[in-house]
Amino acid sequence: MNPHAEPPASLQGMFRTLWVHRQLIARMSQREVIGRYRGSALGLVWSFLTPLFMLTIYTFVFSVVFKARWGTGEESRTQFAVILFAGLIVHSLFAEVINRAPQLVLGNVNYVKKVVFPLEILPVIQLAAASFHGLVSVVVLLVAKLLFTGSVPATVFFFPVVILPLLVLILGLSWGLASLGVFARDVGQTIGLITSVMLFMSPVFFPIQSLPESLQPWMRLNPLTFIIEQVREVLVWGHQPQWFGLLLYWLIALVVAWLGFAWFQKTRKGFADVL
Repeated sequence: MNPHAEPPASLQGMFRTLWVHRQLIARMSQREVIGRYRGSALGLVWSFLTPLFMLTIYTFVFSVVFKARWGTGEESRTQFAVILFAGLIVHSLFAEVINRAPQLVLGNVNYVKKVVFPLEILPVIQLAAASFHGLVSVVVLLVAKLLFTGSVPATVFFFPVVILPLLVLILGLSWGLASLGVFARDVGQTIGLITSVMLFMSPVFFPIQSLPESLQPWMRLNPLTFIIEQVREVLVWGHQPQWFGLLLYWLIALVVAWLGFAWFQKTRKGFADVL
């Protein structure tokens, strides 16, 4: 790397950066995943036990205590927990990355002072680590569905197609928030509140059809709403995703990712001065 060269901020530069540093991203992502459980007796086993424990709690609380139901048709007690858990996986993935994004540069000051380190890969590493834990949760969900219903829909293979545009969107937001977090320290506190609100403004605990028709368009403005519904379609209901909606989401996600990357690259020169 030439420390005096202008950091690439184009869409092509974004893809080139991810490709050139792919090995570094893979190694640091692995270290991030393993480091979370370093020193614990069970190690990576916790990544399976945590979502399994949460699914058990959701099943008991919502199907036994509250006797909640998702629809009006025939529905077992455990099916509601599976539906709920599918939505929580999407929100948890989003919240984990976005909540930590404003602290990424602040928490890696030593990398800022090393002019040869590609700071732009920090959000990618965080996203990769969170995606690993999200994938483990999906495996737990599918195993639970197999035990509860006796089958797993073939449309499960569409899951990567559905979740990938959300990952691209999250990455773009992370780049932007990582930069803003350096110059405005209150961003981290604000983002935590926003992601908490988004949990209840997404169709996680209830179907969007349960809202009055006048409020449903507002709910659909939430970037998590469409992905949560599509994840349930392919993992729970066994339906194909909405291809046109996914294409539109892809276009928006790419624009957000490029804007976030460009903002990060244009402002990174000021990181060392602030820190």
